[in-house]
Amino acid sequence: MSFEFGVYTFGDLTHDPHNGRPIGAKQRLEEIVAAAKLAEEAGLDVFGLGEHHTPNFAVTAPPVVLAAIAQHTKRIKLTSATTVLSTADPVRLFEDFATLDLLSDGRAELIAGRGAMAFLDTYRIFGYELADYDALFEEKIGLLLQINNNEQLSWNGRFRPELIDAGIAPRPLGGKLPLWIGVGRTPESAERAGRLGTGLSFAQLTGDTNRLKPLAEAYRAAGKAAGYTPDQLPIAVCGHGYIARTSQQALDEYFPYHANYFEHIMQKRNPADRLTREQFELSTGANEALAVGSPEQIVEKILYQHERIGHNRYILQLDIGGVPFAKVARSIELLATEVMPAVRRELSRTTAGKETGGPLR
Repeated sequence: MSFEFGVYTFGDLTHDPHNGRPIGAKQRLEEIVAAAKLAEEAGLDVFGLGEHHTPNFAVTAPPVVLAAIAQHTKRIKLTSATTVLSTADPVRLFEDFATLDLLSDGRAELIAGRGAMAFLDTYRIFGYELADYDALFEEKIGLLLQINNNEQLSWNGRFRPELIDAGIAPRPLGGKLPLWIGVGRTPESAERAGRLGTGLSFAQLTGDTNRLKPLAEAYRAAGKAAGYTPDQLPIAVCGHGYIARTSQQALDEYFPYHANYFEHIMQKRNPADRLTREQFELSTGANEALAVGSPEQIVEKILYQHERIGHNRYILQLDIGGVPFAKVARSIELLATEVMPAVRRELSRTTAGKETGGPLR
């Protein structure tokens, strides 16, 4: 599998930490479409939209926004990142993304998850109980997979009305949608993705990359036991980041926005909880999740991750906390023109070395 690069966003709404100017939903949505166009023009492979259902996010309907993006792009893959499947109807969700797939000439993908623990208002808004957090997902991912594999089916479960010889349409251009499961920290979720034969998408926002290694191993072991081949078990890493010409520039420019995100979006407003500059810089280390630095540093971080988990896709969220579009655009360009080719060259060289028995990195 080729190594893919992309960017994603949740469209958070906050104010500029430097001038206090608010950022509205219309502006954010327009910038999201512009970012997707730029990502394609720069040569990236994937553009993703996450979803939250609170007033401080512009993206509550990813397939709608992705459909708008589809009309301005031709090649880039369009994915959710992540769909909160536990509070959605799998039938309607499949219909939405199959429609997107047709409108985009076969570019739609879907990453399904249970929802981030910090944003669980979704359950209350859509009338679900947090006590059913895992049961909801287990049932709904099973139904979604059945729909993806069958044009007509009968089904019965606990959380939605039964289906009796139901035809689910339209169908995706290629017959099936590429499905991934979003995973945070639990081995059970990684094993589930392997058992079901979906892709595995890590949400690595904080912490040491090494904690992902046993999860990746559990995923591949479960997939192998279920009869899936390695090429049917792709792994993606998604996280926050920012790229500038130099490390110091990246740290200086990005920190105010990163701190702004944690204060206003993550509600870390108690002075004791606020992120300090020292904590921020420590979280950008080579083995840490936060990808902030020069292109050379981001290359090293991705290669460090790849040595441990062997992922096939790397997707960055570059726009949290009110980062201006011009700075997001520069980061996208650096990711595409400097990080992406350097990583691919190194991985190609390493693969060639393994095949010939030559020196490895």
